[in-house]
This record gives sequence, structure tokens and C-alpha cells, in this order.
Amino acid sequence: MSGVALALEVVVVFFLALFLLHRYGDFRKQYRMVLFATLLAWFLCFLIVFILPLDVSTTIYNQCKTDNQAHQVEIATINHDNSSNSSVFPTQRVLKTCQKPWSYIPDGILPVFWRVVYWTSQFLTWLLIPFMQSYARSGAFSISGKIKTALIENAIYYGTYLIIFCSLLIYVAVTLKLHLTWSGLRTIGITAANTWGLFLLVLLLGYGLVEIPRSYWRASCHGQLLAKTYFKAAKLMTEKVDAEENLEDVMEDVRQVNETIKYNHPLRKCIDTILKKCPVEYQEKLGRNMDDYEDFDDKGNPYPSKKSLVKLHKQVIYAVQRHNRTQVQWQILLDEAFHLEDVAKNETSSTHKFVHSFPSTEPPGWISKYLYTPTVEWYWECVFRRWCYRVLAVVLCAFSAAVVWSECTFFSTQPVLSLFAVFIQLAERDYNYVYIEMACFVTIFFLCYCVYSTVFRIRVFNYYYLAPHHQTDAYSLQFSGMLFCRLTPPLCLNFLGVIHMDSTISHQERQPTAYTSIMGSMQVLSFIANGFYIYYPMLIVLLCIATYFSLGTRCLNLLGFQQFVGENDLTSDLVDEGRELIRRERRKRQRTEDGESRRREWRERYSEPRERYGGRNRSAYSELKEKDGSGTDTGRAQSRRDRSDKAELLQDVEPLDFTGEEPLETDNRRSAGGHYLSTSASRSRIFDDV
Repeated sequence: MSGVALALEVVVVFFLALFLLHRYGDFRKQYRMVLFATLLAWFLCFLIVFILPLDVSTTIYNQCKTDNQAHQVEIATINHDNSSNSSVFPTQRVLKTCQKPWSYIPDGILPVFWRVVYWTSQFLTWLLIPFMQSYARSGAFSISGKIKTALIENAIYYGTYLIIFCSLLIYVAVTLKLHLTWSGLRTIGITAANTWGLFLLVLLLGYGLVEIPRSYWRASCHGQLLAKTYFKAAKLMTEKVDAEENLEDVMEDVRQVNETIKYNHPLRKCIDTILKKCPVEYQEKLGRNMDDYEDFDDKGNPYPSKKSLVKLHKQVIYAVQRHNRTQVQWQILLDEAFHLEDVAKNETSSTHKFVHSFPSTEPPGWISKYLYTPTVEWYWECVFRRWCYRVLAVVLCAFSAAVVWSECTFFSTQPVLSLFAVFIQLAERDYNYVYIEMACFVTIFFLCYCVYSTVFRIRVFNYYYLAPHHQTDAYSLQFSGMLFCRLTPPLCLNFLGVIHMDSTISHQERQPTAYTSIMGSMQVLSFIANGFYIYYPMLIVLLCIATYFSLGTRCLNLLGFQQFVGENDLTSDLVDEGRELIRRERRKRQRTEDGESRRREWRERYSEPRERYGGRNRSAYSELKEKDGSGTDTGRAQSRRDRSDKAELLQDVEPLDFTGEEPLETDNRRSAGGHYLSTSASRSRIFDDV
């Protein structure tokens, strides 16, 4: 049963990571190695979260067996000492009943599993992913050029890190008079990585514990949500216009280089590679303006260097990616704004049926026909959804309060103040392994949701941004994978400390979990194990207070970065601007829908008569074709007579002079030969028939 549980969790985690990568990445356009590295990083981090509750239940079962063995040895020793005295009865104790958990993993499997997972994730976050980041951002035209650029950038980056780490290591070894061994160096390296990860973890967790419940509460208020959508529309339109202008500037540089370097220039292959990265409409325009019949001249105008072409190639990739992302996000935001406006209109509907402004042109499926009908949709969107979000916000708020309290009190073992430690210890007395695993999974899942959702929410200008609907660039994907690998180990250690399963922090004599055993003894650096790991998480309280009062948002707004602040003149102006933009786009889409409906109606009205008349014409044409086969000689003679009549008509027409006076009536005038000289009533109305 344990093998089935482990295999099932591995499969579920793999498909979860694959689903998220498909949502944010693009399988068709991005490098396979980039996708593989990101998928592996996300998979390993999610796998740690799912497997850790099994490690906790297995450790509790092993602790029970160890206690029983110790009690048996103690009883045997006491009975042996009292065997010489016949008046003393043998000592008997009731041993614990150790029931094996349903997900028990045999000894020796978890340590190897954690060691492989941990060191693979560290290899990804410190070596492979940074290398692939530089490789993906490089504008070189060959694989060797990209590898060379990536090696140089990472050598500079990690050379600086190595100098700082060696300096600190020497200082700590001399100050604390440490005798460093290979095991000690490995533990110091793990401690340093976990310390850096814990520093980021507390910052992200403090933001997520407040922002996630508040976001669900605000989502239940349609008016505020619609105003924020208008605000996003105004900001996104500015970014969209900026991206379009940037793309036009880059395409102008490409056009100049394309006209300068001709077909037989040595750098022409580089230009062709750049043109393939341009949008299709620009490729057609640049192809029409290109003249490949002119040869290049080495003595003529100066040509761009390969280094400048590499830089231009990098600019083209960035500009096209940003332009496509803003276009897709604009369409998604329009659909969201239209839907929220439809919800506001349907709230006062007396029919209790949800009506869309722009119904889908696709035929409805069986779910829309029988389950999610317009009546059900109205009750969900206008009544139940807001209350479900409010209940969920209250539940998440209670979880956040429990996490903040436990983070501030998990160092206290007598009495036990951490709420999650109390829950686990109560279940441990009865050896209720299902409850233990569910409590551990819910707790660590909530912590991971607060941290990982913050990673997906944050945006560092255009340097790092996770955009859904396949619009995330390769650099941001790998940066998120690198963050996950650095945040997950300290997150798991913090969770084990909160539930008092880490003896290094709780200072209890108990069997360590397999996960903490691979981390080594943190007492090598006692000032970190007994100080930083215990007291630094208390900073969450200050971060939660700052997030609740939106201090970071207000500071960014003062610095000139537009943020959605409730009572602010700039926010109100942007909301009004966004409302006008949405209104304009609604009118544009309405005109498009009306035109499509008219064309559809015209096709439905005239398609049947056209088919009927078309069939009649085809039958008449076949009959004429059969007659042409029998009367070929008669037709040839008639055609000769017609040609002779046309020649006589041209010869009989006399030239007419224009005098500006009204000509005489010449209706049905004939020449001597009987041919018409004019078919119009007067020369002043010669174009009336046109």
C-alpha cells in the first residue's frame, strides 16, 4: 500500500507541474531544455511538499518502535537485577501498541529519495538553470555562441559569489576556531543556502498571509473588482502602446540593416535569422522592400558588425515577446471587464437568467445545456459566488492567524504554544496516522500556497513576470524554477520546526525525520541554529502589519509607480480612463458582432436561391454545349458575317466636331448602307448609360 501511495503522489505531482508549465509556457516556441529544466524544478519542489507528510507519519511509527524497544531493554535490566531477590516481583510495563500506517515507507528508501531530490534541486538552482537563463537570453546566432555567452556571464556571477563565500568561511573558521571537515563544509553549504532561502521565505510569506485572504474578500465585491479592472485596463493600454512603439523602432532598425546587407554578404544568414523572429506582417513588408539584385561593395558604406547584429537579435526577441504578451493580455482583460459589467447588469434582472453581452458563437455543450444553464449561472454569479468567496476569505484569515501565532511561539516546548504542534501531538497519542498526514498536508499546502502564489504574483518591471496563457518568456520561467528550488528546503525545515519534529530547533530527544537527517547537524554554526532560525521568523508579524496597511503599495505610488490605492486622485483618473477604454472597445466589438450577424443572415437568406439558380444555369449551359456540337458550321458562317458588319460600321462613321452647341436630334439615324451612326439621343448625355 505504501508503494501505491508514493507512486500515486509522484504521478499527481508530475501532471500538476506539467499543467502549470503548459499554462505559463509555450511548448511550441521555447527551447526544449528550458522547458525540461523548469518542469523538473517545479516537479521536485511540489514532490517535496507532497511526500513530507508521509515522512512525518513514518517517523512517528519508527519513534514508537524505538520507545518500545527501549522499554523492553529497561524492563529486562530491572528484572535481571531483581532476580537475586525472591521477594521482589518482576517488573512489568504496558508497551505501546504501534500500528503501522497505511502509507508506511520501509527504512532506507526515504533517505536516498530525499538525498537525490535535494541535490538535484540544488544542481538546478545553482548551475543548470542560471546557465540556461543566459543561454535563452543570448542573441548569438549559433549554439556555440550562446554557450560561450552563457559561460562568460555565469563565470562572472559565480566568481563573485565564490569570493564572498570563501571570505566569510575563512572569517567564521578563524573566529569560532572550527576544525572543518568535508562533512562540516557540506553542512555549512546547506546552512548557508537555507539561510538565504529563509530570508526570502519570510518576506514572501508575510505578504501572502495577508494578501491572499484579502484578495478573495475583495473578489466578492463586484464594484471594487470592476474599478480595479478599469485601473488595470488603463495601465495595460499604456504598456501596450509602449510595446507597439518599441516594436516599430526595432523593426525600423531591422529594415535599415536588411537594406544594407545584401544577399551575398557574409552576414546575410544572420539577417535571415533575425527576419524569422519578426512578426509575419513585418516579414512581408521587409521582403517587398528588399532588392537582392545589388551586390555589396566592401569599399562602400560601412556595414554593421556581428556584435551589433547579436544585440539587434536580442532586442527583436524581447520586443516581439513583449508585444505578443500585451496583445493577449489586453484581449483577456477585455473579456474579464465585459463579464464583470454583465454581472453588474444582471444583478437587477427579474428573470433570474444570466444574459451575456457577447454570446459565444460556438454551439453550447451538454454542460451548458443541462447543468450550467442561464438560471444556474445567474444564481452563481449574482448570489452564491460572493458568499462563497467571503466564507473562503474568513477561513484563510483564520489559517493565517494560526500560522503567525505558531511562527512566533514554535520555539516554546514547555508548554507547547504552537497550534500545529498541539494538533500533531494530540493525534500522535492515538497514532491516528490519517489525521496526522492530513493535518501536515493542509498546513504545508497552505504555507506553500502563500509563498508560491506570491512568486506568481510579483513582477519586477519587465525583467521577471509570469504571465498566463503561454505568454511567459523563458527567462521568467527559469527564474521561477530557481526561486522554488531555493525556497522549498527552508520552507520544509520551518514547517518541521513549527510542528516540533526538528530536534535541532525544538531541542527534544526524538528520532529525526529522514528529511532533516540529510541536512546534517545545524550545531556546526550554533549562532544560526539557535538564533537566526528561531527568531527571524518572528519578523512575519511586522511584514503582515505592513501588508495589511499597504505600506509597500503606498511607497511605490509615491515613487511614481501607479498602484491601485482606494482614495487617490491618480487612481480615480486611471479608473475613469480605463472605463472609457472599455466602453470604446465594447462599441467596437458590438459593431463587429452586428456586421457578422448581418453577413450570416444574408448568407442564410440567399444561399438556397443561389444554389437553385446555379443548378438551373448549369443545366442550361450543358444543353447549349450539346447544341454547339451539332451546329459548328452554321456558327462559323455567322461569325464571319458579324465581323464584316463591324468593319462596315467602322468605315461608315464620320468624324464629329465639338462646337459646344446643342446638337440636332439624331434619333434612329441611318447611313446609306442601313447602319446606325449613333445610339444616343444627344452627345451631351453620352455617359448616361455608364
